[in-house]
Amino acid sequence: MQLRLHPADPDAPSARRRRLTASPPLLRGGFRPFFLAGALWAVIVLLLFLCALAGQITLPSRFDPVTWHRHEMLFGYIGAVIAAFLLTAIPNWTGRLPISGAPLAALVGLWAAARGAILFSAWVSAPLAALLGTGFLLALAACCGREVLIARNRNLPMIALVLLLALADGLDHAEALGVALPAGLGYRLAIALVTTMLGLIGGRIIPSFTRNWLARQPQPGRLPGQPTRFDQLVLLLSAAAMLAWTAAPSAAATGWLLLLAGAGQLLRLCRWQGYRTLADPLVAMLHLAYLWIPTGLLLMGAAILTDRILPSAALHALTAGAMASMTLAVMTRATRGHTGRPLLADAATTAAYALILAAGILRVTAQLLPLPYMAAMQLAALAWFGAFGLFLLRYGPMLWRPRVDSKP
Repeated sequence: MQLRLHPADPDAPSARRRRLTASPPLLRGGFRPFFLAGALWAVIVLLLFLCALAGQITLPSRFDPVTWHRHEMLFGYIGAVIAAFLLTAIPNWTGRLPISGAPLAALVGLWAAARGAILFSAWVSAPLAALLGTGFLLALAACCGREVLIARNRNLPMIALVLLLALADGLDHAEALGVALPAGLGYRLAIALVTTMLGLIGGRIIPSFTRNWLARQPQPGRLPGQPTRFDQLVLLLSAAAMLAWTAAPSAAATGWLLLLAGAGQLLRLCRWQGYRTLADPLVAMLHLAYLWIPTGLLLMGAAILTDRILPSAALHALTAGAMASMTLAVMTRATRGHTGRPLLADAATTAAYALILAAGILRVTAQLLPLPYMAAMQLAALAWFGAFGLFLLRYGPMLWRPRVDSKP
C-alpha cells in the first residue's frame, strides 16, 4: 500500500507536476545537471592534478595532489553520475514523478559546495569540507530512500550502497585529518562499492538493451536470457573479493578470490553476446566497458600473487577503465533517451567512446609501452580530455535544452 499525499502537500503528484513544468529544462531531471556537472568536473580534476604534478600550481587542499585526484574522481565525478542515475531510474522503479526544480537545485548545490570546500580545504575548515562531502551522499541517500520507501519498491539495496559510499567518503576524510586508520581504507571501500554497483547495474541494463536491439534485427537468433543464479553467484563472489581487497589488499587469499571473481565476470559477460552488437556503438560500448571489470579483477589478483603486474596499473583498469567507460556509455545513452532523441551514436559519440577506451588502455599499460612513462600518461590525459570534451560539446546542449518532442 502506497502512502497517499494530500494535493496541497508540496510532494503530492499535482505539486510535483507543477514544479516540473515550471522548472528550467536543466532542473527537470537529475540526469541533466549531474551529468553536465560531473563531466565538467572530470575534466577540471584531471587538469588541476596534472598541473600540480608538473609543479605549475599548488592545490589549496589538505589532500596531497594524488589523494585529492583520487578522492574527487571517486566521490566527486562518480558521486555525480550515481546521483544522476538514481534520480533518473527511481521514477521508473516507483512510478513517481522525478525530483526537480528547487529540491534538485539544492542537491546539486550541495554537491558543488562539497567540491569547492574540499579543493580549498587548506584555506577553509577541513571538518566542514568533510561534512559537506559526506553530507551530499547522505542527502542523496535520504532523497532516494524516501522515494523507494513511499513506493514500497524493492531497490533499497541500491540506497544501502550509497550509504556505505558515504561511510567510505567519511573514512577518506578522517584519514586526511590524521585519524589512525588502515592506509587507504576509505578509497578501497569506495572502489569496491562502485565496482559492485557497476556489476549490479550492468547486469540489469546490458542484457536488456542487447536483447531489445537483437530482437529488432532481421535474424535475431538466440537472445540473452534473464539473470540467473549464476549471475547472483558471480556478483556475490565479486563483492566478497572486493571486500577482501578492502580489508586485506595484499593477502594471497584475496588474490585468488579476485582471480575467481574475474573469471566469473568474464563468463557472465560472454553470455550477453556482445560480439553480435558491433553494428550499434551505443550497445557495443556497454559490453566493451563492462569488459574492464573482469580485466581489472584478474589484473588485481595477479598483482597480488606475482610481481609482474603493477598494482597501480591493475587498479586503474577498474577506475580509468571500467568506471570511466561505463559511466560515459550510460551518460550518452540516457541523455539521448530522456531528451527524446533517437538511440543512435553519431560520429562525436563514437569518437568519445574510442577516446575513453584509449585513455584507459594507455593508463593501464603506461609502463609497458615503448614510450617514456610521462609521455604515455600525457597521451592518456589527452584522450580523457577529448572524450569528456566531446561529451560536453555534443551532449551539453541536450542537457540544458527542452526535450526535442516537448511542446513549445
